[in-house]
Amino acid sequence: MKDYIPADRIANRIRMLRTDDAAKSFLIVEGDTDKRVWDNLVAETKCCVEVAFNKNNAIAVLKNLEKYSFAGVLAIVDADFWRLQGTEPHSPNLLLTDSHDLETMLLQSPALEKLLGEHGSKDKIEKLTKSCGKTIRNLLLDAALPIGYLRWHSQQPKGLNLKFQGLKFKRFIDEKTLALDNLKLINEVKEKYDEEKLDNAVLIKHIDGLKSDSHDPWSVCCGHDLMSILSVGLCKALGSRKANEVARELLERNLRLAYEASFFRDTQLYQEIQNWEKANEPFQVMDG
Repeated sequence: MKDYIPADRIANRIRMLRTDDAAKSFLIVEGDTDKRVWDNLVAETKCCVEVAFNKNNAIAVLKNLEKYSFAGVLAIVDADFWRLQGTEPHSPNLLLTDSHDLETMLLQSPALEKLLGEHGSKDKIEKLTKSCGKTIRNLLLDAALPIGYLRWHSQQPKGLNLKFQGLKFKRFIDEKTLALDNLKLINEVKEKYDEEKLDNAVLIKHIDGLKSDSHDPWSVCCGHDLMSILSVGLCKALGSRKANEVARELLERNLRLAYEASFFRDTQLYQEIQNWEKANEPFQVMDG
């Protein structure tokens, strides 16, 4: 990965920074975009946000510091499919996002309405939601669920390790309704698979085997997929933007900017951070 730094080097950097301020806490996050969100949420004078460059590395940095009883360090990583799989964090200093990833948390907040107000058409949004009887969030979730289950299946021990980078969402998302075509999705993913033959029926069977009404869609769906679908929608179903004006990366940046600290205070993760602070006094992550 670009700019990747080994876990032990990051841990050593944190130790050196602690010598400058013995009271400062450290928050380890996965990536640069995560840091941009957390920098706007944490108490800047009390907490330093450090990037680990991926989930496994963030956990490795935390383990390295815990091994030597380094106090006042917290790591927050994407839950991904951990909750669905029953995987628990190994440490009280490791917390998970409330849903699949940080982007899904942002999408559940009023930041989505702010984003739609900036890039969408009020008339088109009202027309679509009225015709289908669903909110924009539910429409996005319905379309992203099959992709989420396909991703989950791919990561299973006997999964196919499929490639999802560079998917052309317009090939399988209806730009007028945001509905997803399962067969077109599978064909799009198969184009990136090394083997020429993948049985569609078998693949669909494996995916269906993972599905359950008890699963929280926000834990199944990947935030990047939801934002890619939103990007398609803002060109026709939800607005009249040009594709380059609502590219996923641009929308995600605007969503981060639209996310307010007051929105975060309504999350379970905020409460868990407060609980961590009480157990790790005098170290603080958040103000107040």
